[in-house]
Amino acid sequence: MNNVIAIMKRELYGYFSTPVAYVFIVVFLFLTGIFTFYLGAFYERAQADLEPFFRFHPWLYLFLIPAIAMRLWSEERKSGTIELLMTLPISIGEAVCGKFLAAWCFTGIAIVLTFPIWITVNYLGNPDNTVIFASYLGSFLMAGGFLAIGSCISAITKSQVIAFVISVVICFLFVLSGFPLVLDFFQGWAPPVIVDAVASFSFLTHFDSIKKGVIDLRDLIYFGVLIVFWLYANVIVIDSRKAS
Repeated sequence: MNNVIAIMKRELYGYFSTPVAYVFIVVFLFLTGIFTFYLGAFYERAQADLEPFFRFHPWLYLFLIPAIAMRLWSEERKSGTIELLMTLPISIGEAVCGKFLAAWCFTGIAIVLTFPIWITVNYLGNPDNTVIFASYLGSFLMAGGFLAIGSCISAITKSQVIAFVISVVICFLFVLSGFPLVLDFFQGWAPPVIVDAVASFSFLTHFDSIKKGVIDLRDLIYFGVLIVFWLYANVIVIDSRKAS
């Protein structure tokens, strides 16, 4: 655990030692404001909730999270520092977890900085803060899922651009599987068990459930298993590259 924390601190410091982190946070906050107050018609709805705010999170993460994850391993491979990292007295699993936790923590900081929107809705009305808290938790877990996928893909290629594009495509498939248009297509000919199976793979299905204020154990297990699976795949990819 000490090795994981040390790597996480190293990576997290690396984020804030360059302007990239600050640019990302500014862009994230700007886009969430645009989507919430303009596209989401926050004031026009005249409802004391943050549904317009969380509604666009899957689509924001679809592009912003792979932009964070694409450099996790691609940069290490391109610069050759991955060989140096592997010579340190740490396991591949510790390195993968440390890098992932740093990126997840950085994303969490960006999410927490949206708290003025939460304050605003409490100032204007009496929202159900339990639902809002659950939505924040679901958003954070969903961001972890996106990051785990992006981290694994980043380990496959030296090109950050290629890692970004492939990550976006895979994450889009996970989002799309719960989209009404896709589910309606399967409902036209497939039995309910198939439709439910397709929907169960989607970020939207599980995030929407948590966003209603219902923290179901099945949704937590989904995100937990998703993250662990892709991090394990990440370890396998790094190990195979090391062996070759």
